[in-house]
Amino acid sequence: MKNLIYIIALFFLIFGCTTTKDTKTKTFQQTDKALQNDTIKIANEELEYEVIIIDPGFNSWFYSYARPRNYYSQQYMETRNRVWVMEWNSRFNQGDRRFDMSIDYQNNINYGYEVNYMLYNYLTYFQLTHNIKLGGFVPRI
Repeated sequence: MKNLIYIIALFFLIFGCTTTKDTKTKTFQQTDKALQNDTIKIANEELEYEVIIIDPGFNSWFYSYARPRNYYSQQYMETRNRVWVMEWNSRFNQGDRRFDMSIDYQNNINYGYEVNYMLYNYLTYFQLTHNIKLGGFVPRI
């Protein structure tokens, strides 16, 4: 009878270990896939400019809330991007930890519709999710 209890305990120990191992592998794969899905790269190959957004949650927010392309004009987005980027860079230069890098966005360069569209949506997402106002214009979706 004691041997039967030991065999059953050994069975559960082995069964329990294999289940844990599979779960860890699956979790790692899902995390890796989520990281890839939350990285968005937008490039204007004619002008050699690109925007790379690495922010967990932006991808799902973008597909859930962002207006479709051509909803806003390029001029509309450029105007807001200029003001918001100026404020972003100002806060970065002041050492605000929520702004971990500066954005190189120059007023005299035409970045094209796609770059402006993604930058506008990211800045809108950032303001709405972090409850931060970058000034000038109220972000809206």
